[in-house]
Amino acid sequence: MYLKEVFSSLQGEGVLIGRRQLFVRLAHCNLACAYCDTDYAAGPLWSAEVVPGRGEVREHPNPAIAGELTDLVRNWQERFPLHHSLALTGGEPLLQAEALTDWLPAVSQLLPIYLETNGTLAGPLAELLPYLTWVSMDIKLAASTGVPTPWDAHGDFLRAARPKICQVKLVVDAHATDADLGDVARFVQRHGPEIPLVLQPRTVAGRPAVDGGRLLAMQAIAARVHLETLVIPQLHPVLSLR
Repeated sequence: MYLKEVFSSLQGEGVLIGRRQLFVRLAHCNLACAYCDTDYAAGPLWSAEVVPGRGEVREHPNPAIAGELTDLVRNWQERFPLHHSLALTGGEPLLQAEALTDWLPAVSQLLPIYLETNGTLAGPLAELLPYLTWVSMDIKLAASTGVPTPWDAHGDFLRAARPKICQVKLVVDAHATDADLGDVARFVQRHGPEIPLVLQPRTVAGRPAVDGGRLLAMQAIAARVHLETLVIPQLHPVLSLR
């Protein structure tokens, strides 16, 4: 696997917000969203914290060796048994599904696995699904990303992920229209009335880029169609965490 970093922090988004997780950030992405602030290009090295949450890191060569990464997770679990789950994030983890298929059978015995994904790669998901406990899928709305919303790919993905889906997350900013919100709410309602739809205001300069009044209005528009609509801003900027 080509990695960026391994570190310990709090989950800062969505329905598992506040849970302590071991984050494995994979390199590469198949999208280039306008709001993304993540450097997902693979470099010659990836870093892992020496002690969870302390910030001191040790560098390792890319690609990571699955067995060594499993040993790292096992060591953390034995010395620091404080993690709720392991978060696969990116970039887009499913671009490295073949490597993950080799790794997840072992590491999923140590911690439950939470996958963060842009929800456009249904095909690679199938072999990984037995090892996942939760799937968090983003909807990539054209108003926020600058490219057409991939509704067909999102639909295929949500149908494949349905047994493990824990939320559908939508990053919203001033460009998101009432019609956009209605489209997203109808899409989620059609695929699963019980699935939480999380409206996450885009963070700019450490603060939500949408004010509270507008967020209330956005939630009302979506909830008229899909009652399981929540507004959850990012936690990391508030606590100065990554």
